[in-house]
Amino acid sequence: METKQMRRQPLPCEAPPIQLENEGGSAGLFRRAVGYGVARPVLVVALFTFVLLLVVLSGAHRGSSLDVLLSSRSSSKQVANGSCTAPSPAAEPPKDKFLGGGLLSAAFDEASCLSRSQSSLYRKPSNDTPSPYLIDRLRRYEALHKRCGPNTELYKKAVEQLKSNRSTGPSECNYVVWLPADGLGNRIISITSAFLYALLNGKVLLLDLPHDMGDLFCEPFPDTSWVLPADFPIDNRNWIFEKDPHSYGNMLKSEVLSNDMDTADASSLPAYLYLHLLHANDEYDKMFYCEEGQRLLRKFPWLLLRSNEYFVPAFFFVPEFEEELGLLFPEKATVFRHLGRYLFNPSNSVWGYITRYYDAYLASAKAKLGIQIRIFAFANVEFDVMASQIINCSMTQKLLPEVDLKDSAPPVIAGAQPKAVLVTSLLDGYFEKLRNMYYEHATTTGEVIGVYQPSHEEHQHTEKLSHNMKAFAEIYLLSLSDELITSPFSTFGYVAHGLGGLRPWILVRSDNRNPSCVRSMSAEPCFHFPPSYDCKTRRKVDKGSVVPFVRHCEDFFLGIKISD
Repeated sequence: METKQMRRQPLPCEAPPIQLENEGGSAGLFRRAVGYGVARPVLVVALFTFVLLLVVLSGAHRGSSLDVLLSSRSSSKQVANGSCTAPSPAAEPPKDKFLGGGLLSAAFDEASCLSRSQSSLYRKPSNDTPSPYLIDRLRRYEALHKRCGPNTELYKKAVEQLKSNRSTGPSECNYVVWLPADGLGNRIISITSAFLYALLNGKVLLLDLPHDMGDLFCEPFPDTSWVLPADFPIDNRNWIFEKDPHSYGNMLKSEVLSNDMDTADASSLPAYLYLHLLHANDEYDKMFYCEEGQRLLRKFPWLLLRSNEYFVPAFFFVPEFEEELGLLFPEKATVFRHLGRYLFNPSNSVWGYITRYYDAYLASAKAKLGIQIRIFAFANVEFDVMASQIINCSMTQKLLPEVDLKDSAPPVIAGAQPKAVLVTSLLDGYFEKLRNMYYEHATTTGEVIGVYQPSHEEHQHTEKLSHNMKAFAEIYLLSLSDELITSPFSTFGYVAHGLGGLRPWILVRSDNRNPSCVRSMSAEPCFHFPPSYDCKTRRKVDKGSVVPFVRHCEDFFLGIKISD
């Protein structure tokens, strides 16, 4: 990945930067591995002993080249000044390998997925631990997935039933097959929703992963796989999804199915149903969110689900899920945080991107601000307007210091650690605007600000694995921030603040009457196009006012989200 960074003078406890050339030919700054230079060779043992005695007797200051020679370093990132020692996260003892005392299973070979055991070293500890009930349900789900997963006898039996093109009703192993739609952010939030649906209904989740997602995540379940085998009998490559004859919504519309039908004779049912849960689905498709619809869907051993939405909030309106959801998530606004960290551990390849970048540019920062910028074509926002909005938000909310336009060199706080700003955007203009501002002007507080951007791809290329690997690495890096500014309506930003458990500052459309950004009510993603039909009263309702913990999204009023 192309890396950009803010040039600055080394701090008192840093070695001078080494000037290197990067791949693009422009100069980059890389820090020296050891704090105060290279040890000089010692020619004679007697001379070595003599010098050592002089050092001890004279009380020489630690950090000389001789001290570097004598010291044993387990981390290349430690600085040789006792008051400025800054070990990398990897050098610290493990904090909580399995996230909250057991969110992640211990039944894995650590080398196969380094991020599972190392991610807690890069995150700040939190009091929002998963409930014991959620941990127990995840262990039980893992046992079910191992028993029913790909290449097991029960899976093969279920596939043969599917090939027969007739239903036998629910069986020992029942499946939800996730189908991809839209970009990486949309895919991650919809997989999370599909997994919770499977967990609530005792089904097994399998992913029809395209090649562009082949090496993003570790397998989340031990001794099995969540990837749908390539020989799955239903080929959806040329599928016109909304017209599929097995579509649940279409079959309701044509009255082939009804939610209250007698299903005693399972042979009259189709072998599978397709659930069209994209943003553009109709009211018949949205009957999926009704309790009577759920009772019917449980009769099918195979459900194929396609969505680009985070439809988790809708489950809180289904009465039969209320008690289970309350046990799983006593703190309701932690659904994505816990399930996201459980499901989406970066593969070793992606983890390498993340840790190398973090250790090189972010580890020594006293604080980290993430800024995620996504400009949609329909938004029609000019660059200067958006840049001003970002700067206004960061300064009015005290996320970044102001700059001194008069005095080019006010006093700098001696020994201060820098504050790091991580910018993610398809474009590089916003990074350059911030970088130049803090390069050309000193801050009024004397703070040192480093501005970084891992990549700028110009255009979204979801069809490319390399693009998605960079995208997920940047999502994850953003999630390690202390504070976060995000763009409205962006699922990329939703995943970042969801994984981080961060309430972001959202860059809502501003004018003279409104602020440049607002604080999100929770870290949960927004469900952009929820159903407006109330299954109990049989009429349209405002789903953002039915229960106190599901409210309208700050960045899209039609949407709903789970609030704190």
